[in-house]
Amino acid sequence: MKNTAAQTTTKTLADLYRSLDRQTVTTVTFLKEEKDDAGKKTGQLIETVRSLEIYDIRTTRDGHIVIKAMDRATGEARTVRLDRVLSYTLHRIPFTIDRPEATTPAGHVIVVRSAAQLIARELGRDYLPAHRLTRADTALAA
Repeated sequence: MKNTAAQTTTKTLADLYRSLDRQTVTTVTFLKEEKDDAGKKTGQLIETVRSLEIYDIRTTRDGHIVIKAMDRATGEARTVRLDRVLSYTLHRIPFTIDRPEATTPAGHVIVVRSAAQLIARELGRDYLPAHRLTRADTALAA
C-alpha cells in the first residue's frame, strides 16, 4: 500500500496511469463527501476503500485531477478526486467489468492505443469545439 502523503502527486499519477495502461485493478482509500437521506452532500468527508478499474484520468474545468473508474463491488462508475486519495495498492488482477468508451466533448469516440493517441485525445478534449462549426461561424476564427 502506498501512502500518497509520503510521495509526490507526479509519482501517484504515474502509478495510476500504469494501472490504467496495464488494465489492472487498483484498491484506493479516499475521502468522499457524505450524503444525507435525500441524496444531498452534507460537506462532511468520510473515508472509504474501493477496488477500482481505472479507465480515465482527466482534469476538470476547476483544476482538479479526477480518476474515472468502475467499482468492482457494484459495477458502477465512480469519480475520485486525486487530492482526496489517501493511499492505494496496485494489483495484477486484470479488468473484468465493461467500461464506457472515452469520448471528447464533441462526441467523437477516440480509442487510445499509443502515447501519440493519448496526446491527441487530450488535445482534442481541450481544443475541439463543443458543437460543429459551419460556414456562418467562420468570422469567429478571425
